[in-house]
Amino acid sequence: MEGRTYISAVRLSGEIGYGSYLAAVPAVRHLMRAGQLKLEKPVTFFVGENGTGKSTLLEAIAVAYGFNPEGGTRNFRFSTEDSHSELWKSLTLVKRGHASDGFFLRAESFYNVASNIDQLDREPSFSPPVIDSYGGVSLHRRSHGESFLAVVQNRFGGHGVYLLDEPEAALSPTRQMTLLCQMDELVKQMSQFIVATHSPILMAYPKADILEFSGEGIRAVDYRETEHYQVTRRFLEDPERMLRYLLED
Repeated sequence: MEGRTYISAVRLSGEIGYGSYLAAVPAVRHLMRAGQLKLEKPVTFFVGENGTGKSTLLEAIAVAYGFNPEGGTRNFRFSTEDSHSELWKSLTLVKRGHASDGFFLRAESFYNVASNIDQLDREPSFSPPVIDSYGGVSLHRRSHGESFLAVVQNRFGGHGVYLLDEPEAALSPTRQMTLLCQMDELVKQMSQFIVATHSPILMAYPKADILEFSGEGIRAVDYRETEHYQVTRRFLEDPERMLRYLLED
């Protein structure tokens, strides 16, 4: 694995008021104690249960880096609903070098990014059309998974910082493997990925750092230590037994 770490650490440089809901988010509490979170590999996964702050922290990193909170490149300026947290204002990103490309791809607001691209292309000032950088076909005219991959395959150009929030939400297991291959190609082109995910397929990427978020904080874990791997493996090895346990009266 080659790649770069354009963002090498995330530091909490501002106060988080104890009256703020952010002070109760486990990932934020960890930063309040530790002061910073190091990102030492070109690929870092944020994993853990819902509510531990994976997406909250990833979103804050994205906004602090200059991305639109709803996703897109650093040139996107639309706003559908101002729902992101104020955590980014309390973060300092430790940067190494300049990335020539970047994208914040998040499942929950991807529809808004696709709509904004179509809107921009209805304005006469944009030539060539913005959609040309995304495969030439409106992302709304593709399935959710196809449009996700169209962005990665056509818009991600290498030497970039790519932040992905639960990309598996749109992708079948086979397409998740396709995404792994695309990530690897981009890492070889000196890119960095930070990915919040529940997918045991994606987090199997070799030599990545897996940071597990929990109520106790954030810690680095081995792939096979993750609950995602262990639960999925137990289920697939004996689904009947697991279903009897889950569904018994």
